[in-house]
Amino acid sequence: MKFFIDTANLKEIQEAYDLGVLDGVTTNPSLMAKEGIKGDANVRAHYKSICNIVDNNVSAEVIATDLENIIKEGKELAKIDDKIVVKVPMIKDGVKAIKKFSSEGIRTNCTLVFSAGQAILAAKAGASYVSPFIGRLDDISQDGLELIAQIRQIYDNYGFDTEILSASVRHTMHLIQCAEIGSDVVTCPLNVITSLLNHPLTDSGLAKFLADHKKVNG
Repeated sequence: MKFFIDTANLKEIQEAYDLGVLDGVTTNPSLMAKEGIKGDANVRAHYKSICNIVDNNVSAEVIATDLENIIKEGKELAKIDDKIVVKVPMIKDGVKAIKKFSSEGIRTNCTLVFSAGQAILAAKAGASYVSPFIGRLDDISQDGLELIAQIRQIYDNYGFDTEILSASVRHTMHLIQCAEIGSDVVTCPLNVITSLLNHPLTDSGLAKFLADHKKVNG
C-alpha cells in the first residue's frame, strides 16, 4: 500500500520523505490557503517545490468546474512537472475531463467521491486514482470503510486499473483497516503515519534494554 501525505506544508513533506515511507502528496485549495499560498503563480511555484522533494505522485487540484476550464487548468498544472497528477472533482464535466486527460496520457485523481457509483464512473473514464472520503462519510453516520470494501470488490470484478486512494483518513485504525480491505493508497496527515511507530511495549522494551546495558557497562 502506498502512503501519501495530505498537506501543502513543505517541512511535513520533507519529514515524511526522510522517514522513508512517502509515496506521494495530495493537496487542495484549503491546504494551500492554510499555508498562506495565494495567487496562481505562487500556487504553481509551491507545487514545483513539493515535486522537488518527492519522487512521484503530487496531486494538484483544479479550481474550475466547467469542462473547458478544467481541461485548460489541468493541462497547465500537468506542465509543472511530470510528477503532477491532476485532481478533478466528481462532477459531470469532471468525468468528461478525466476521459480527455486519460486519452492524452495525463494522470488524474478523481476527488470528492462518496459512492460506489461515482467510483465506477471515474474508473470507466480512465482516472488514475479515485479518492473516496471515508472520514467525511463517518461524520454523517455512514461507514466510509464499507465504501472502500465495495469499491475494491467492484474494481477487482472488472479489472479496472484505477487505484483506490482512501482520503480523509483521520487515525491509525482507519489506515490499518484500509490496508486490510485492500486500498491501494491512503492519504492522511503526517501524525497518522508517525503514530504507527508507537506502542507501549516498544517503549518499555527499549527502556529495559538500555537499563540492562547500563548495568553491565557502567
